[in-house]
Amino acid sequence: MLRYTLKRLGILVGCLVVVWALVYFGALPRGLGDSNGMWIVLLALVISAPISFVALRKERDRASVQVADRVDRMKANLEANRNQEDGADDAARAQGQTS
Repeated sequence: MLRYTLKRLGILVGCLVVVWALVYFGALPRGLGDSNGMWIVLLALVISAPISFVALRKERDRASVQVADRVDRMKANLEANRNQEDGADDAARAQGQTS
């Protein structure tokens, strides 16, 4: 999961550098007024999203398997706790009825 996040961040930073260079040298238009920084960041986000989607497909699949395994483990733990509580309630009721 951390590897996927770092790779995605790396792609974003790479796009940010490329877009900044293109704006600096005039290949892309500057933003209006003081919005140049925001323009560069938004453009880098828009460009990096499809690149990440295609380039990090295997990493994303691995990360999703890890997340799904964690969720399944947590569900199993919750169910085990629920069954344990039900057993304790049943035992307490049985003791209360026989006394």
